[in-house]
Amino acid sequence: MRRTTLFTLKTPYREPMEIVGFEFGDPDGEEACAIVGSMRGNEVQQTYTCARLVQQLRLDEAKVMPGKRILVVPSVNPFSMNVSSRFWALDHTDINRTFPGYDKGETTQRIAEGLFSAVSSFSLGIQLCSLYMPGEFVPHVRLTRAGEITKESLALADGFGLPYVVINEPTPFDTTMLNYNWQVWSTNAFSLYGHTTEHVDEAGAVLMVAAIERFLATRGVLRLPVSDAVPPRTIEEAGLVAVRTEKAGGFLMRHAEAGDHVEAGQVLAEVVDALDAHVKETLRAPVSGQVFFCRTEPLVEQHIICFRIAADE
Repeated sequence: MRRTTLFTLKTPYREPMEIVGFEFGDPDGEEACAIVGSMRGNEVQQTYTCARLVQQLRLDEAKVMPGKRILVVPSVNPFSMNVSSRFWALDHTDINRTFPGYDKGETTQRIAEGLFSAVSSFSLGIQLCSLYMPGEFVPHVRLTRAGEITKESLALADGFGLPYVVINEPTPFDTTMLNYNWQVWSTNAFSLYGHTTEHVDEAGAVLMVAAIERFLATRGVLRLPVSDAVPPRTIEEAGLVAVRTEKAGGFLMRHAEAGDHVEAGQVLAEVVDALDAHVKETLRAPVSGQVFFCRTEPLVEQHIICFRIAADE
């Protein structure tokens, strides 16, 4: 294992911020796969999962195939994590909306350029992500449709052994993400979403580390046995059925969690008045299926997505 500093940013009041990477395999070998962890200061699980991956790859480094190189970047934004800010603490911009970056631009553009220059030449790219909505997921692989390269990535995505592959149709807003720009530079890019974000889920980290190592084995990067896995279900993100608060906001009292199977009409949650606790609205499943996402914040507003359901086939 080789620890390397990929990018350094001087700060006015603290020590310099560094983006640190861990390399495994042949230092002069093919740039086989780059794995990127947290870009936001609240992505605790993503950082921890990468730390566990570094630990596991240290044990398995002798199994890296000759002529291959793996890079793991646990955290791109340690500064914001240190001060408990989701976005860049000084101006609240999102690093994952500034790719491919610009080395003479705003601070987050410079950070993005520093990272992208280190990972853009890898043939495979894996990012551990979180969604803009706070909540919990069924673990899955997400692909952003960005042209022909997505078709190739889709053929490879079942190598992770996760239950779902979700296809996302990008908006102009999404073209500044790492995943999209990786594909523009001809990298097969995958976004992995685990169960949690803001707290450590040990079982979830073990699951994701195993999924990443399994994928690397299927792609001939690691020499590990690969067992058969159930083919994932591929769905369009637009096909997930959203359940929103329609009438009012208040406390969200959930009766279903991510991963639960629910029947049409089943009570998913109640929206309770914040002052006298009367039930203002009951949220029910419009279809039968698996709860793919559930919101975890205790307070909700009107017209907020609280659940997403993958309808039964």
